[in-house]
Amino acid sequence: MTRQSIAKELESAADRIGDMSRADLQIILRRAALMLRNVSGVPLEPATEDALNSIAAETKIGRADLIQIVLREWLETNAYLPVREIDEESETDGSA
Repeated sequence: MTRQSIAKELESAADRIGDMSRADLQIILRRAALMLRNVSGVPLEPATEDALNSIAAETKIGRADLIQIVLREWLETNAYLPVREIDEESETDGSA
């Protein structure tokens, strides 16, 4: 499960809290706790943090996804990862 899906599930549960069984609520809360426990943040300078947040909002990409894209592209550009091959014959929607 992704952070986004956990967040949506929590929001949905909050909207229908009266209709949820205790067991379902426990499962959702345990998943959220596990996700939070496994989050390891990387401290960034305020200017870098602001730039990432602005780009993420502008491109409508989650901050974590944006960081993965930027890091992967940097690693490929600097030959730390093999460059992904793009099939010129295939159609894409323009997303990474």
